[in-house]
Amino acid sequence: MIQVEIDKGSGFCFGVTTAIKKAEEELEKGEQLYCLGDIVHNGMEVNRLNRRGLITINRDDLKSLHHVKVLLRAHGEPPETYEIAKQNNIEIIDATCPVVLQLQRRIKRKFDANPMAQIVIFGKNGHAEVLGLVGQTRNRAIVIESFEDVKKLDFDRDIFLYSQTTKSLDEFHRIITYIQEHMAEGATFESFDTICRQVANRMPNIAVFATKHDVILFVCGKKSSNGKVLFQQCRQVNPHAHLIENAKEIELEWFDGAQTVGICGATSTPKWLMEECRDYILSHLGA
Repeated sequence: MIQVEIDKGSGFCFGVTTAIKKAEEELEKGEQLYCLGDIVHNGMEVNRLNRRGLITINRDDLKSLHHVKVLLRAHGEPPETYEIAKQNNIEIIDATCPVVLQLQRRIKRKFDANPMAQIVIFGKNGHAEVLGLVGQTRNRAIVIESFEDVKKLDFDRDIFLYSQTTKSLDEFHRIITYIQEHMAEGATFESFDTICRQVANRMPNIAVFATKHDVILFVCGKKSSNGKVLFQQCRQVNPHAHLIENAKEIELEWFDGAQTVGICGATSTPKWLMEECRDYILSHLGA
């Protein structure tokens, strides 16, 4: 009989858990609630909350709404979002993750103190969290998505480097080393490790989990940046790792000759979704 284990360290991070709890509390009151963007980068969980009444909107929609409640998800928002809400008498339910909120404030303080410096953010262009961070600098911050992008910086000018909270710690340190080696004399360089430890610690932990099983199912939404990074970590140590969004994508031939299956996921993957994948395997191969 095949054995299936769900990784205890996988599933929603603190920030996502809080955002979903706030959404559910508001929906239980029976009031209309909007959410600016997908509440979490997982289509299955978004659909579950949509069925309960949560209405997902974009930034253009926000501008046309008045006298309603809008939830801001864990990723955070730029200052202009709060300004629009104020102008339109929109009540904000702010579920910005405390770690992201602290990072926004740090970047704003640094920019206000030295607006001519290069505020650099290691992150994904267009990602919700990054938009909120760049907004703290009146959209002047430079976003670098990978190590290769670091070469476009001006090493004759001051550089203050931050990171999106869910990026790879190893790549961040590689970027730091490169900048240190290329800074011009007299220019200041400071780096601030702003990667969320709850997320960063999942990297080594998930690699250990992946080595314990014959086959790994990594469950996450297609939009999850964090999921892509964690899945690659699994794949490096276990070539029999498969990325899926839900149980319907499971192919039973993956388990030929396997005795143990490990199921894990991103910080945006709900536990119930991993449990559905477990139940699917056991219903077909458990006997």
